[in-house]
Amino acid sequence: MSKRTWALFAATLVSIIYGVTFTIAKDVMPKYVEPFGFITMRVGGSVLLFWLVSFFGPKEKIALEDFPRIAAAALFGVALNMLTFFKGLSYTSPIMGAVLMVTTPMIVLILSAIIMKERMQKRKIFGIILGLAGTITLILYGKSMVNAPNATLGNLLVFINAISYGFYLILVKKLMDKYNAFTFVKWIYTFGFIMVLPFGWREFHAINWTTIPTDIFWKIGFVVVFSTFLTYLLNLISMRELKPTTVAVFIYLQPLFATIFAVGLGKDELSLVKLLSAVLIFAGVYLVTQKK
Repeated sequence: MSKRTWALFAATLVSIIYGVTFTIAKDVMPKYVEPFGFITMRVGGSVLLFWLVSFFGPKEKIALEDFPRIAAAALFGVALNMLTFFKGLSYTSPIMGAVLMVTTPMIVLILSAIIMKERMQKRKIFGIILGLAGTITLILYGKSMVNAPNATLGNLLVFINAISYGFYLILVKKLMDKYNAFTFVKWIYTFGFIMVLPFGWREFHAINWTTIPTDIFWKIGFVVVFSTFLTYLLNLISMRELKPTTVAVFIYLQPLFATIFAVGLGKDELSLVKLLSAVLIFAGVYLVTQKK
């Protein structure tokens, strides 16, 4: 398997995990754990895992001048990214949250053109628009707009999350070109944990651990180990070979895998609209990921 193929596989695996996470995270919050308390657990647990794994990884020293970039990556990729998304999702409907999330590739394409001077290829633009059309169709058809106590604020927070993640993908790309992922990801999460702790400590402290069923503990563990620790590592691995725009377009696959997971559990039904949406999404991803 070539490095590029492995990078594409890693990015696809991230989309599968995130697609499953939408259903699992909703089972945990807000019934058992409030959003910011959940983020505190998620980031805190990942910090421990990243530092533990780093002892077995390559030994590299980070230059002092790179720590401001690491702190910025922690702000946009961990703190602001997670806080705005989880809180926004609690205010708006999951449908609108998912619709806004898929604006990330568009944002990354624009930011890459401005900051990294990446050329705006027509093929990539068309692929992103194609994938966006398929994703919005998949999310909107056959679903109802419910459970949105403050949709305006929720939509704004989720959109801020999409912009934040776009900045993170661009910031971390330069670090990937210079260091091994294990060298700096532990620092990104350490800084990120310090940033989220003031927001999440009260909700974390309020958790009533005795009322949480065993299956919810397993779901919390899944989010910490797979949805956070493993996905961030896989994303960093894929970014070593792929451009930020290419990595971002895999967000389109998340609603698709979320639907497949729901259908598998009997919580959703397969339809012609969903099949056509899947074709548009895969076509969009294909166009963006192909070389000239």
